[in-house]
Amino acid sequence: MEQTKQTRWQLLVVSSLIFGMFFGSGNLIFPVHLGQLAGQHWFTAALGFAVSGSLFPLLAILAVVVTQSDGLYDLAKPVGRHYAAFFLVLVHLTIGPFFGTPRTAATAYQMAAEPFLPQRWTTLGQWVFTAVFFGLAYLIATHQNSLIKWVGKYLNVCFLALLAIIFVVAFWHPMGGLAHTPTAAYQSGATISGLLEGYNTIDAVALLALSVTFVHAVRGLGYHDRELTKVTAKAGVLAIVVEVLVYFGLVLLGAFSLGQLTLSANGGVALSQIVGHYFSRFGTAFLGVLVTLGVFTTALGLVTSFAQDFHKLFPKVSYLTWLRITTVASFVVANAGLDNIIAWSLPVLMLLYPLSLALILVSLTVAKWAYAGVVYKATIAFTAVPAILDLLANSPAVVTTWGPVARVLHLYHTYVPLASLGLGWLVPTLVGFALGLGWGYWRLVVERNTQEA
Repeated sequence: MEQTKQTRWQLLVVSSLIFGMFFGSGNLIFPVHLGQLAGQHWFTAALGFAVSGSLFPLLAILAVVVTQSDGLYDLAKPVGRHYAAFFLVLVHLTIGPFFGTPRTAATAYQMAAEPFLPQRWTTLGQWVFTAVFFGLAYLIATHQNSLIKWVGKYLNVCFLALLAIIFVVAFWHPMGGLAHTPTAAYQSGATISGLLEGYNTIDAVALLALSVTFVHAVRGLGYHDRELTKVTAKAGVLAIVVEVLVYFGLVLLGAFSLGQLTLSANGGVALSQIVGHYFSRFGTAFLGVLVTLGVFTTALGLVTSFAQDFHKLFPKVSYLTWLRITTVASFVVANAGLDNIIAWSLPVLMLLYPLSLALILVSLTVAKWAYAGVVYKATIAFTAVPAILDLLANSPAVVTTWGPVARVLHLYHTYVPLASLGLGWLVPTLVGFALGLGWGYWRLVVERNTQEA
């Protein structure tokens, strides 16, 4: 009985760790704005958001579990060692020091510190805040085994407790009803619109990158082989279930808010207004603490996974050295040119997401098959072309308006199914997957016939 309780407690802690590492500011504010956009169609919109914002990340976790991978490199290695190394570097640089990690500190500063500082201290305040932010992240991440304690037991639990307070107060005294007219995109096909909004969370990419960290954490608890796989799968499912409940609560929060608020410019504004309505002047500090907790746990996961994966890829450079590199680089980017970095990083995310989902597809279906490598290679090859076109389509205007690029994108959006929605990779990916299966099966038959002869 005592051992069963211990196992359940460890499962909850690992679930909290996984949730805390990937649930950041975007996961907090996107659903609130979605609720305002969808109005009375909030439920169907939230359902679509949950599919892309939660199901895809869950499949990412299961892909790591099914293949028993020790990180992103292992997961992508069947495509080829060079591709796996390239993909790992591209993913970690994009969601790490070139975009994701600096943005966590910048968001925390904007929500928790900037509102309380005089204008003349804004720049200095940001340097000091981000230095403390990444300094603490570095100190905690130097002890890899302590991550599960800090994130799983303390920081994420505090975050969920504060969020629960908002839900209880808001649902006890809702700001209005739910009979609000949806915006044009949500008047028909609200589920599809919600799915596309959840697609923007890029959580499937993040969880592939973070896989090395939560696998390491579970191994640190003493689990190995089949037990490790089982605990990771259960913890991942539990984390995603909690996330779905949080998403529905946040969407509902946004829909209720239209009773006293107008449609906001974005989810951050909407959440600030809602918290301010219920908690008055104290609401700014309350929301600042909530957001800081949310993004700090994500930052911890990102810097740790970056250092772990790069140390595995380049073992001659120590984990601590890679940790210093990513925290210092993130600090610099957070204070110098973050807006420009974001402008060029978002297109890269549009490249990474299709490649990540294609990798998840083949990992979940054919990883243990004979000639699985053939299916991996064909699927990724057919996904890469539309993914590159999506990268170009989401690039700054200096790229998209250039004659040759503009003409290619016009053809792509006109003739490739779903391309205009940002899902042009879907059909080519399935075609590549089917061709890979056929090619692999043919090679298997030829080999058998040769052996029989």
